[in-house]
Amino acid sequence: MNMGGGAGVGDENRTPSAVTQFSHAVWRRYQHLLDKSTPLMLYRWIFLAAIAFIYALRVYLVQGFYIITYGLGIYILQLLIAFLSPQVDPEIQELTDGPGLPTRGSDEFRPFVRRLPEFKFWHSLTKAFCVAFVLTFFSAFDVPVFWPILLFYWLVLFISTMKRQIMHMIKYKYVPFTFGKQRYGKKAVPADETNISRP
Repeated sequence: MNMGGGAGVGDENRTPSAVTQFSHAVWRRYQHLLDKSTPLMLYRWIFLAAIAFIYALRVYLVQGFYIITYGLGIYILQLLIAFLSPQVDPEIQELTDGPGLPTRGSDEFRPFVRRLPEFKFWHSLTKAFCVAFVLTFFSAFDVPVFWPILLFYWLVLFISTMKRQIMHMIKYKYVPFTFGKQRYGKKAVPADETNISRP
């Protein structure tokens, strides 16, 4: 009589189905393409701009699917706020640990770490535009609305959210972008030191 312990006997004889093998191969190929595209930031953003243009052209030609576009706009705004926000909110850190960002030149330098990294921001935007594009082929999502009201409401939401984010940046003195910041590298050797002859 077999009293337990038999769970797993014969599991090694089971082979994965063809669907599982195919989906795993597709996922591996997709992950490989993502890994190869990681250092190619400019090309990734050009690719996203092309997808966004194709989506905008589709919505313009069909003259519909404004609800999907509005939902996409809200999602983009949410991702943008996460992209511009620090990983650890200085307001919460100040309440628990005291000030976290340097306030004087003698304080320790801490680089800005985003809550949503650039690659994940790009990847989420690309997936969102692709899903929204696919949804434009289903008439159930084409709800008739007066699109200028949706556009006005989204603009008000965007301006108020960005104003709050900019005020947060000013209050805690952080800049989420690297361009325009001082770079520290090798010191230039003065010209008179290079001309000294060695004995």
